[in-house]
Amino acid sequence: MAVPGCFRLTPEVYRDQRGLFYEAFRHEPLAEAIGHPFTVRQANCSVSRYNTLRGIHGTVLPPGQEKLVTCVDGAVLDVAVDIRVGSPTFGMFDATRLEEGSGVSVYLADGIGHAFLVLTPTARVHYLVSTEYVPGTMIDLDALDPDLGLPWDTREPPIRSEKDTTAPTLAEAASAGLLPTYQECLDFAAGLG
Repeated sequence: MAVPGCFRLTPEVYRDQRGLFYEAFRHEPLAEAIGHPFTVRQANCSVSRYNTLRGIHGTVLPPGQEKLVTCVDGAVLDVAVDIRVGSPTFGMFDATRLEEGSGVSVYLADGIGHAFLVLTPTARVHYLVSTEYVPGTMIDLDALDPDLGLPWDTREPPIRSEKDTTAPTLAEAASAGLLPTYQECLDFAAGLG
């Protein structure tokens, strides 16, 4: 993907009269692509209604939290945002349509913010994550930050949580020292942080 540390995984989907089958996660190919094993420590599921906008969410280092995100029911516009201060792609994003039956997933490294908009009446999104949730370690950013220009293309205001609605912009979070640095993320991924 355009943001370093993000990968779009597109499996081969086998279809027949019964329906379809695909491998949703395979350890070795993902480890080869990202340069280290992806160890799953927690699995999350969100169910949201049409026009719900969740995010932008990230996690401080440590503990960090890599994610493998898949939509298993409905469809979402999934967006990865580089929130690593000092990264050559800081503030850049990449968008992927995730939808049931496609098998497409998105891997997000530490230091990548994540958000999605629900495009169908409902959507169920599953996340495999590398660390268990630790209260007080979340980074929340405004997904409607005009400087980011994320491609939500909504006709009406999206449905958001209070914490997402009041979250700071990327620039505000960077000035307040709330974001990880690119070097911290590189060191953390290499086991040096």
